[in-house]
Amino acid sequence: MAARGKIVDLRKLLTERFPHAPAAAATRLVTRLSFLDQAIGGGLPKGAITELISPRISAGSASLIHMLLQSGQRNHYFVALIDGRDSFDPSASGLGNACLHHLLWVRCTIALDAIKAADLLLRDGNFPLVIVDLVLNPPADLSKIPQTSWYRLQRLVESAPTACLVMTRQGIVSSAQLKIVLENSWTLETFEDESAILRLQIRVQRSQLHRQDAQMGGAS
Repeated sequence: MAARGKIVDLRKLLTERFPHAPAAAATRLVTRLSFLDQAIGGGLPKGAITELISPRISAGSASLIHMLLQSGQRNHYFVALIDGRDSFDPSASGLGNACLHHLLWVRCTIALDAIKAADLLLRDGNFPLVIVDLVLNPPADLSKIPQTSWYRLQRLVESAPTACLVMTRQGIVSSAQLKIVLENSWTLETFEDESAILRLQIRVQRSQLHRQDAQMGGAS
C-alpha cells in the first residue's frame, strides 16, 4: 500500500507542476557534453532507451548525472532522476538551487519501484530526459525486474519526446536501442581533478538507431 500511495502522490505532483506540452520534433537530445554527444552520434536519442553500463562504481556515473542535470538547467528543460537506491545527495553535489529547480527527484529503494516510476513518467511525456539510476541496486534486486517491463517502457518512450537513460552495472535492458559503456576507473586523485569528467571514456557497445534515424530524417 505504501508504494501505491507514493505513485499516486507522484501522479498528482506531475499534474500540478508539469502541464502537458506539445511534442518536439527533434530526434536527439543534445546534452552539449562533447565527450558524450560525439561518442553517440549527436546526443541521447529521443523515443528510445539508452542503457549506460558502468561496470565499476568508480567509473564516473554519479559525476555524469551531475553534468546532465547541469545541462538541463543551462538549456532550460526539466530532468527526472529516478534514484533506484536513494543514493543521490543534492546537498553534496554542488549543483546549486538553480539546477535543482529543474530536477524532479524520485527516491526509491528497490528496483521495481524505480521501474513503476519510470512507467508513469514516460506516460507523462513532459520530460526531455528521464534518468533511471540502478547502478547501486544489487543483482538480486535487479533480477526481480521482468524482461517484459523493459519492452513496456520502450513502447511508452517511442511515442514520447523523451530520451530515457537507464544506468546499470551490467547489461540488463533487453529493449535498449543504444548500449554504451563507461570505461573509466577513477581514483581519489581523479575526483579531485575538476576537469576529469570531460575525459570520460564512452564506448558504444550496441546501436540499433541507424534505421530509426533514417526513417525520422526521411519524414522531416
